[in-house]
This record gives sequence, C-alpha cells and structure tokens, in this order.
Amino acid sequence: MSEEQRNTQQQAQDTAQENTAPEQDPAMEDLEQAEQQVEEDLQKALEEARQQAADHWDALLRVKADMENLRRRTRIDVENAHKFALEKFVNELLPVLDSMEMGIQAAEKEGATVETLKEGMEMTFKMMLDVLSRFGVERIDPVGESFDPQKHEAMTMVPSAEHEPNTVMDVIQKGYSLNERLVRPARVVVSKEAEQ
Repeated sequence: MSEEQRNTQQQAQDTAQENTAPEQDPAMEDLEQAEQQVEEDLQKALEEARQQAADHWDALLRVKADMENLRRRTRIDVENAHKFALEKFVNELLPVLDSMEMGIQAAEKEGATVETLKEGMEMTFKMMLDVLSRFGVERIDPVGESFDPQKHEAMTMVPSAEHEPNTVMDVIQKGYSLNERLVRPARVVVSKEAEQ
C-alpha cells in the first residue's frame, strides 16, 4: 500500500469519525432531565413561597391596622367611662335636688308650717336613701347590735346594766357601705359592764 493510499484511507476514517456524532449515554440524558425538572420545581416553589410571603405580609398589615383601631376605640371608651361614669347616678339624684328646691320655695311661702316642712324633708330624705340603695349604698345603723370594729367606730364606752357588754347603745353618726365595702364606719356609743 502506497503512501497515498494510506493517507486517503486515513482521511476517510477521519471524515467518518467526524460525520458520526458520538452517542450520548442514556444515563446522562436522564440526569440532565432530572436536573432540569429539579430546577423547574425549585423555581415553582420559590414563586409559591414569594406569594405566601406577600399574603402573610398583607394579613399582618391588616391585623396591625385592626389592633390600632381597637386600641383607639378602647382608649375612647375608657375616657368616656371616666367622664360619664356618674351620669346615671346624677340623673337619679336630680329629682332629689328638685324636691329640696321645692322644699326651700315652700318654706318661703306664707302659711308654711314646721309640720309640712318636716314632711317634705322626710320625703326628700327617703328619696335620697332610695337612690343610694339603687347604687349599692347601704346605711349602717347598728343600734342594739354587737360592736363590730370592722363596721363601727367606738366614740365612747358607757357602763350600762341594761345592755350586754360590747353592745351599741347609741349611734352618733350612721355609717355607709358601697357594695358591701365600708365607705364610712358608724360612730357609736358602746356599752361596758356596769361598775358595782
């Protein structure tokens, strides 16, 4: 074989190798497809996460605005409660004031007697006690009861054969409680054992 034939044969082989593309390994193709699928899945998961984050951010802003509105409304409600807490009580007291005013006007008229003035004062006093009672204010008038230092303030102790020791004989000033909580103790005279 001549040199020329050998060169021709070599060129033919080189050309044949160039024209035939190398076959790709099927495992490599599967790997590339898997990588592409993973990348697409990650991209999709990232988009979903971004959407969820945006939704959560919007929800957070709404909740924050609701809380701010609630704080504002609560502050206004508390301010109004402080300002107008006594409104109902004042409305109940107004008829008592009207009655007192009418009593004063009646006292200035000719023909006013002590009896009619006393009767009017007693009615007004009863109205006042009724109003206080509706708001949980109770009168403490312990005549004849045992002395209770939680509700009574002893002004003096007097020997008495008629009363058991430590009994309230007289009330100098009545006490008051508000919803069973002492506001003012009753000032009382308490009996002690008579000296023999």
